[in-house]
Amino acid sequence: MSNDYLAELFSVQDKVIAITGGGGILCGAMADALARAGARILVMDYNPAKAQAVVDRITQAGGQAMALEVNCLDKANVEAALARALEAYGCVDALINGAGGNRKEATTSAELPFFDLPLDTFMSVFDLNFKTALICCQVFGKHMAERGEGSIINIASINAIKPLTNIPAYSAAKAAVRNFTEWLAVHISHNYSPRIRVNAIAPGFYLTEQNRYLMTVEGTGELTARGQSVVGHTPMHRLGDPQELLSTIFWLLAPGSAFVHGTTTVVDGGFAAFSGV
Repeated sequence: MSNDYLAELFSVQDKVIAITGGGGILCGAMADALARAGARILVMDYNPAKAQAVVDRITQAGGQAMALEVNCLDKANVEAALARALEAYGCVDALINGAGGNRKEATTSAELPFFDLPLDTFMSVFDLNFKTALICCQVFGKHMAERGEGSIINIASINAIKPLTNIPAYSAAKAAVRNFTEWLAVHISHNYSPRIRVNAIAPGFYLTEQNRYLMTVEGTGELTARGQSVVGHTPMHRLGDPQELLSTIFWLLAPGSAFVHGTTTVVDGGFAAFSGV
C-alpha cells in the first residue's frame, strides 16, 4: 500500500479548521497535530494568552494558525470570530467544538449535597458544555450550509454514555451534546447538504485542567481515591494520553470517513465496556 493512498484517505492539507477551547490540553494537542499535517488552524479560546501560546507553538514548528479570543456563550462574539476567520482564510472547512469543562462549585460532595446545589452554578456548567456547542454549530454551520460542505466534530464525553457520580451538570450537558449531534446530522442533511457531516467523539479519562482537582492530589500529583477508581474501572489500567485522541480526529475530518455521519466515537480505554465485575 502506497503512502499516497493513505494520504488521500486521511489528508487535512490546507483545510481551515476552527477549534473552540483550543487553548486547553486536549484541543491544544489537536491543534498542534492538525497544523503539523498541513491544516490552517483557528485557535479559539476565552483566554487569549492560552490561545496565543498554542499558535506560537504551531508557527514555531512551521505551521499556520491564528488566535481568536472568543466567548462561545455569546453568539455575536462567535459571529465576529467567524468574520475574522473568513477575512484571513476565505472559508472554514471544519469545526471542532471543544469548549467546556466542569466547576468544583457544581460538584456534589458531603459539604455540597445535590439538594443544595445552586441552580445558577449547575446551569453555568451545562451552558459551558452544551450552549457553546449549540451556538458555534449555528454560526459555523450556517457558513457550511451556504458553502454546501463541511465537517463538525462535537467533543462529548464518556459521561454522555455513563453518567458519573458527583458531576450531574457536566454529565447531563455531555449527554445533550451527544443527542444534539445526532439531531443536527439528520437536520443538516435533510435541509441543507449531504456533504456536511456532524459527528462527536467521547473521550474517556484524560488529565486536564478541569478535572485535575478531582483526579489528583494537589501538590503531589498522586491519584485521589476517585482517580484510582477511574483507573480501576478502565480495562487498560491507566489514564489516556491526549495524543491518543488524534487519529480519531484525523479520521473524522478526512475524506476516508465520508460516510460517517451522526455518530459518537468512544476513545476510553474500554471504560464504557466494563460493567465493574
